[in-house]
Amino acid sequence: MKSKETQSRNSMRGIAGLISFSTIIPLNIHTSIEEMADFTWFWPIIGGLIGIFVGVVGYLSLNIVHLPPLITAAIVYSFAIWFTGFHHLDGLMDMGDGLMVHGDYNKKIDVMRDINIGTGGISLFFIIAIITFSAIAAIPANLILLTLIISEIAAKMSLLSCATFSRPFPNGTGKFFIESMNIPLLILSLILTSIIGFLAIDIVGILGIVGGLLGGYIVATVAKKHFKYATGDVLGASNEIGRAVSLIIMTAALINL
Repeated sequence: MKSKETQSRNSMRGIAGLISFSTIIPLNIHTSIEEMADFTWFWPIIGGLIGIFVGVVGYLSLNIVHLPPLITAAIVYSFAIWFTGFHHLDGLMDMGDGLMVHGDYNKKIDVMRDINIGTGGISLFFIIAIITFSAIAAIPANLILLTLIISEIAAKMSLLSCATFSRPFPNGTGKFFIESMNIPLLILSLILTSIIGFLAIDIVGILGIVGGLLGGYIVATVAKKHFKYATGDVLGASNEIGRAVSLIIMTAALINL
C-alpha cells in the first residue's frame, strides 16, 4: 500500500498536472494522463482559478480602463480561449466538423479527429463564440468579475457532466477522464460548485452552475446520437458550450431578477 506521504505527493502532482493541462501556466509538471484523470472531479475548482484571471481582465477593462462593453467582451473571450491554450476551442471545432458529416459514427469520428478544419467546425465556433461574446457584453459592470468566475467553473462542470453521461471511445486521452467520472462524483462537484456560486452571486450563481451541467448533458446526448462515443474533442466542446449556456442563463437572470 502507498504511504500517506506518497498519496499526498501523487495528489498534488495530479492536480498540478491538471492545471498545467488546462492552462498556459508553465508549471513544468511531469505526470501522466491517468494520474490527472484521477482528479477530473476537481476540474471545476481549477475552472475557478481560471475564472479569477478571466474575471480580473474583464473587471480591469470595464471598470478601470472604462472600455465599452463590446470591446471588453472581445478582450475577455479572447483572453479566456488563449489562457486555456485553445485546447477546448480545438475540440469544439473538431466536433462541428464531425456533426456536419453524413454517414455512420466511424466516419464522423474519423472526420472529427482529422487535423483539417472545415465549414462545420468554423460554423459551430462562430455560433458559440458570438453567443458567448454577446452574453459577456451584457454582464453588469459591478458583477463582471464574479459572473466570469462562475462561468469558468460552469464550463468545467459541463465537461464533468458530459464525461459522466458519455461512453468513452476505446482510445485517446478523453477516455481516461470519462472513465474516471460517475454520478456520485458529479454530485459532489455540483454541491461544491453550487456553494461557491451561491456565495458569489446568490441564486444567479447556482443557476450558472446548473447551466453548465445542462450544457454538458446536451453535448453528451448529441455525441451519443452522432458518434456513439465521446472523445477528448467532445469533452473540449462541452467546455465551450457549457460556458455559453451558463452565461446566457446568468445574464438573463441578472436582467430579470
